[in-house]
Amino acid sequence: MITTLHVKQGGLHTTVQDLGRYGWQSMGVPVSGALDATALRVANTLVGNAPDVAALEILGTGPVLEVNATRVRLALAGGDASIQLLSPSRRDLPNFESFCLRRGDVLRIGSLTKGAVTYLAIEGGMNLPLVLGSHSTYTRGRFGGYHGRILASHDDVPLLMSEAPERKESRLRNQTLPGTLPIRIILGPQNDFFSPEAIETLTNNPYTVTPAVDRMGMRLDGPRLTHTRGFNITSDGTAPGAIQVPGDGFPIILMADRQTTGGYPKIGCVISSDLATVARLRPGDTVRFELTSLEQATTARLDLENWFARLPSCIEFFTPSGIIDTTALNTENLISGVVGADDPIEPHT
Repeated sequence: MITTLHVKQGGLHTTVQDLGRYGWQSMGVPVSGALDATALRVANTLVGNAPDVAALEILGTGPVLEVNATRVRLALAGGDASIQLLSPSRRDLPNFESFCLRRGDVLRIGSLTKGAVTYLAIEGGMNLPLVLGSHSTYTRGRFGGYHGRILASHDDVPLLMSEAPERKESRLRNQTLPGTLPIRIILGPQNDFFSPEAIETLTNNPYTVTPAVDRMGMRLDGPRLTHTRGFNITSDGTAPGAIQVPGDGFPIILMADRQTTGGYPKIGCVISSDLATVARLRPGDTVRFELTSLEQATTARLDLENWFARLPSCIEFFTPSGIIDTTALNTENLISGVVGADDPIEPHT
């Protein structure tokens, strides 16, 4: 029997994403991968997966899923979302905590109430083909993930594990992810296309995330940035977090599905350790930028990697309320001191 998660409703925008598709940008293939790689790695850790195992990336409103497996272990990490077990009995389920569901259970992930993106990790991962070395979905190219598209009703996502092992569940003690505002940027590579006043404008004023945001880019509204040498350049390579400024003067932050080359000047680039913080921004959120150096960016990246190294020590294991711990049943003496009705009882002395 094929083991799957059956999609009863697809949600707003649910795709399969891992840490990205590297080595193909010279052929015009975007890296893709998780918008918030930090949240993906946390979700995977909670279910016992390697950090780079593909999970379901959920934007806006999540899917309704029915379990077609003996037992599946799941964990949701990222922006806060309501999680409900709809059947056989209705109850709420937690974020940042693993839980097991069984065949026939129906799970609904509602709208995100905080942050823009969250990840549903599945112990063992999904049984999907690698495309150019990655499970990530690139919807514009229609490849990777689940048939190169977002999940839709009646899809069946195949799983690699038919029965998750019995063990204690895990949760993140401090249910917060690293990352704070302002967003740190490094100037370049075309900051010479802008006056010093334009750079001061970018770093001294708030900008607002507009509704024009997707996995490719995030358009901001705020004070216009004036070009001094025009706004068309010979197309060159783009980096994650590059801040393009087209002719209208409003900056665009390039995201996971960014084009591999671009013809607008780039005033700066978000440092790698702040990319996940950018991904969590929602339309209407306010963002500020501050300049940093390459050395400071390197230190920030090392700090983030040290946080990941400490992550296992921030996980606690527990037996959920109402769940029988079969390991304890098999190892503890539960009947010590019990006597039969006809057994003599020693008098206390």
